[in-house]
Amino acid sequence: MQQQTAPTTRTKSWTLNLEIAEESADATTVEAALDTGESTLRTQATAQRNPGDPPAPEVGDEYAAGRALLDLGRQLLRMATVDAAANEKSAAHEPPVR
Repeated sequence: MQQQTAPTTRTKSWTLNLEIAEESADATTVEAALDTGESTLRTQATAQRNPGDPPAPEVGDEYAAGRALLDLGRQLLRMATVDAAANEKSAAHEPPVR
């Protein structure tokens, strides 16, 4: 009888950096970078205060950062889709395991 070993847990740390700049009292820009250790995804997003709204810089920060994070998420999903297709293609050319 063979003894089964528990699978090894794989852990990684990714680094997310958000640089938030208030260009003026009415505009915020965020530059975001996600470093996976194998690649770095980057984006930039902005938020502009509606002239009818009272000044609230933290709201602009949240909007701009949220937009940047959404774009990084879309980029990450596109990258995963491309990588999955490449893995499927390479697996189709491997001989069957016996």
